[in-house]
Amino acid sequence: MAAVKVEDPIENLPEGDLPFRVEPRGVEFIPESERWARPRDIASMWAGASVNVEYFIYGAILIGFGFSFLQTLSLIIIGNLSYFLLGLASLQGPDAGTTVFGINRAAFGPNGNRVIAFFNWLTQLGFEVEGLILIVGASLVLVTKSGFHPGSPAKVILILVAVAIQIILPFLGHATMVKVLRMLIVPFVVIFAVVLGFTASHAHLGAHPASYVNWQLYMVGLAFTITLSGLGWAECGNDYSRYLPRDASKKATVGWIFAGTFIPEVLIMTLGAVTFTAVGTAAEWNGSNPFTAFLGQSTVPPAFVVIFLLFAITQLFGINSLDMYSSGVTLQAMGAHLKRYQAVLLDSFICMLITFWAVFNSNFSTYLKEFVSLVIIWIAPWVAIFLVDWAMRRYRYVASELQKRDHTSIYYGSTGGWNWRALVAQLIGMCAAMSALSPPIGLNVPKWMNPITVHSGGADFSVFTGMVVGGLAYLILGWKDVKRQVPIQQELLRDQGIA
Repeated sequence: MAAVKVEDPIENLPEGDLPFRVEPRGVEFIPESERWARPRDIASMWAGASVNVEYFIYGAILIGFGFSFLQTLSLIIIGNLSYFLLGLASLQGPDAGTTVFGINRAAFGPNGNRVIAFFNWLTQLGFEVEGLILIVGASLVLVTKSGFHPGSPAKVILILVAVAIQIILPFLGHATMVKVLRMLIVPFVVIFAVVLGFTASHAHLGAHPASYVNWQLYMVGLAFTITLSGLGWAECGNDYSRYLPRDASKKATVGWIFAGTFIPEVLIMTLGAVTFTAVGTAAEWNGSNPFTAFLGQSTVPPAFVVIFLLFAITQLFGINSLDMYSSGVTLQAMGAHLKRYQAVLLDSFICMLITFWAVFNSNFSTYLKEFVSLVIIWIAPWVAIFLVDWAMRRYRYVASELQKRDHTSIYYGSTGGWNWRALVAQLIGMCAAMSALSPPIGLNVPKWMNPITVHSGGADFSVFTGMVVGGLAYLILGWKDVKRQVPIQQELLRDQGIA
């Protein structure tokens, strides 16, 4: 019997989204004729981003909180269940045909959306800087292993080179990133499997933490894990799922995305935790450059350390491309009159400046923990409001109305393009998240700002309070307004032959 060839849609893309060419599309509507992707294609892109050294480092930092290995493993599994949020927050793109913050105009109004889009833009910049810090850190270890002692000039050169290289994938666009990230899955699975082979016999999985780990610290670790997994990507999902056809299966979309993220991240973060117990010291893993843990150790052969770091740098560029792509289209959603690739160039310049500050003035572990705290405050209530609004609209949008930014749009908002109901719900949700946030050690927060954490002995419920309170506040405040819009929305869809 002749073999049946399964056609790969990425090899037959429409002219508007070819790999290794500059994608012309930005926040505007993607016509059905250019919706080339399948749920498994989006999942393979996310899988390529998940088999990543960042998550390896997260697993190491997590066990560095003081947890035992089994406690860390439970945090990794439970925290990564949040990838269901990414799946749910990717279901709007096929219907709306635009990016997350093109869709977000429905809930917040085109002008109110600018405020939330600004928060997201800062978040994407923060993740990009995180990736650049790790790229520079891995490069410095490689230079050191070559026999040189890099100083400040070397750091400057490495930052400039890293910024120049990381522009390439997001500059070219969506199809290029899907293709490249998918290609990186197999080699990285092999690389990480070899690391496990070297470290497994040297791991101290039964070692107990230095001090008793209470449930309050466990909740801090859970908030850290949830934010750096599904919750931290939820604001990017529709930037890529908008290339799915309108009739793409919702179950398949959520299922594929969850499988393509949860499984590899649990494995990679667990490997990071195992490696923490076998390689280097806690001070090195939690220091300014976690890759220094691979210097002066004998568990992993020096030659393979070089291979591992080279591959790590390559993959870090890949995951940074997702952040830069999303930050570029977010800038457009804010109203910046820039083409998508021009926004990428602007972002790169700003990231370069922030990275200079971070590399010379900050500790990576401290930077990451403080950054996570800031992300939780806005993103937890926002994702709940976003999903509640979608549900209240009966899981439908009028794509043409989302593209309008004036009073003729049904999504224009109650007052001059501002939907104050959503904005007030966002503010209430942010206050609720802050009230239950456990700030990193060294970051002083007045007790009146996080009373739930203070009265619970230091536990962190910020993700849950932010989502529940923000979502309920919008449900109460926005119900009548959205209910009035639904019949108009349905009529417009019928007129367009879509309903």
